[in-house]
Amino acid sequence: MVAAGRPPSLAIAHDWMVEYAGSERCVRELLTLFPSARVLTTVMNRDALPSDLQRSESSWLQRVPLTTTHHEWFLPLMLLTWSLRRPLEGVDAVVSSSHACAKGIRLAPGIPHVCYCHTPMRYAWNYEAERERFASAARPLVRLGAAALRTWDASTARNVDRFVANSSAVAARIRQAYDRVADVVFPPVDTDFYRPGGERENFFLFVGRLVSYKRPDIALQAFRTVRAPLYVVGHGQLESRLRRMAPANVSFLGSVSDVQLRSLYQRARALIHPGEEDFGIAMAEAQATGTPVIGSSSGGARDIVRDGETGWLLREPTVAALEDAITRAQREPLDVSAIRRNSVRFSREVFRRRMAAIIAETIDGGG
Repeated sequence: MVAAGRPPSLAIAHDWMVEYAGSERCVRELLTLFPSARVLTTVMNRDALPSDLQRSESSWLQRVPLTTTHHEWFLPLMLLTWSLRRPLEGVDAVVSSSHACAKGIRLAPGIPHVCYCHTPMRYAWNYEAERERFASAARPLVRLGAAALRTWDASTARNVDRFVANSSAVAARIRQAYDRVADVVFPPVDTDFYRPGGERENFFLFVGRLVSYKRPDIALQAFRTVRAPLYVVGHGQLESRLRRMAPANVSFLGSVSDVQLRSLYQRARALIHPGEEDFGIAMAEAQATGTPVIGSSSGGARDIVRDGETGWLLREPTVAALEDAITRAQREPLDVSAIRRNSVRFSREVFRRRMAAIIAETIDGGG
């Protein structure tokens, strides 16, 4: 219980901070609620982070070469780092932002723990979908260690008082992996910045890391027959191979600024996102600009896209299904205002309000 009139003191634990992506944006939003909160992590790349995250407290792994550029290689050491830290004291609550190991943070008795779970540890529960994130030499070791990782991951779940999932799909995974019920709070989207504007053009857009589970290969293959341009935003392990296989109507834009990305969303016929996502922040951003989304019929897209109203869900993750959806997008314009209204559920304000309420309830013993 927090004394009347005193704001609660908080610590935020985050797996690692080597890039500024969706999970790091969640941490920043929590810092708007609790600006004096301690932020704990394993390793960080300060050059990639906004100033308010640069004050995060890293671990001894920060001094180990290659940890900020090849952090996946050090996953076993990261688990060990959280397990060996001295139990955290002197705060009213801890929020872990976790898709790997941060929920393993050790706490002094009586400190409540809310876990904002981006997904149960992928390397433990779904190794094959994540294998390309690891160097070839490291894959056999990670595969062999998957059972041990699952044991560790499930055991640390018992130290969490309340789980919050970033999508309905992740809530289902939490129930399956940990036998726990999770609230669902969607990640924050800056719906004030991402808004409709500009004239719609006849190109399609792919936004995301060029890795296997996001299925950029399906998108490129579909555009061998689709008579429209596809712009690809992002980098990743598959980039060289994708560039070699891409037809002439596919352009790779690499990294773009937020302003450039907003303009692309606003003008695109539709965003194409064929892979299964935990949530899928790019899909939510596109919806905020009034842009339809062609997404998977599983994962976070089911929370984001209202099939036939704000976009189209693929019946299966195949080239043929994607070609059919692209044809519909070219022939069936959707209501920009309806798509925009759908995005309000993902606003930063909604995220802050719901997380503040959950944290307060957990501190007061209602978790």
